[in-house]
Amino acid sequence: MSQQKKPDTGRRGFLKTLGLAGTAVGAAAVAGTVQAKVTTAESGEKQESSGYQKTEHVRSYYETLRN
Repeated sequence: MSQQKKPDTGRRGFLKTLGLAGTAVGAAAVAGTVQAKVTTAESGEKQESSGYQKTEHVRSYYETLRN
């Protein structure tokens, strides 16, 4: 019978730790973002949006889609 070598578990442990660390960093980033949104909503300040605005150009585009 031949003796089998033990697998090198050091690399596996390193990869597991790396995955857990990445997950922790992602969770911390999301938690920080959520907290920032909550504080601005509670302050009562009106926030200006730089997103979608219904202008004449947009209305004319929608008219072309109705045909």
